[in-house]
Amino acid sequence: MIEYHKYILLFLLFCYGIFLTDTAMNVYDFDETIYDGESSIQFILFFIKKDPSILRHMPTVFKAFRLYQNENLSFEDFVGRYSYILTDFCSRNKIDMNKAVCEFWDKHIKSVKPFYRKQQKDDDVIITASPSFMMEDIAERIGINHLICTDFDINTGKIRAACFRERKVGMFFDRFPDAVIDNFYTDSMNDKFLFPYSKKVFIVKKKEILPYYSDEVGSAL
Repeated sequence: MIEYHKYILLFLLFCYGIFLTDTAMNVYDFDETIYDGESSIQFILFFIKKDPSILRHMPTVFKAFRLYQNENLSFEDFVGRYSYILTDFCSRNKIDMNKAVCEFWDKHIKSVKPFYRKQQKDDDVIITASPSFMMEDIAERIGINHLICTDFDINTGKIRAACFRERKVGMFFDRFPDAVIDNFYTDSMNDKFLFPYSKKVFIVKKKEILPYYSDEVGSAL
């Protein structure tokens, strides 16, 4: 009888372990975290090569991008003010955006960082402010099954759902309400809103991965 109970207990522990595995996952930011660079800026530069007239907008765009990075400009304002550059260009030149994105990632997929390739898992989540029309292609190429990003309509230049800063928290738990973030990787304190929901936080700086926070000690490391 004791032996029978032992096997029942082992079975329940096994099932519990599967449950934990299914709900616990690693979560990554994209730009400057698992990808070496700011893909949205690189995409604009990619179009400059096709049409140098876009250059006249760049000082203003880069200034605004820095304001966004330093939390002095909202993501909606950044995209709302400057997405017309891309949409107007595509309209004037009858650009096939899907083809352009494919061409861009053909050249830039090599910038996905080796550390991520080595530790990638099937249930990884990529959560990024980068727009869906860009991210869906690269996610499929590198085998990302769970992508959360800004839902951006390239035809209208309108944001349907912005995935940045504190909004990442809501968008993550809307998709995975019972999830546990085992390890969260980011390059920026803009993602600090996800830190309290993560067992461990790592800050990525180029090739360095620095432990920042662990709930085992309850504070920054």
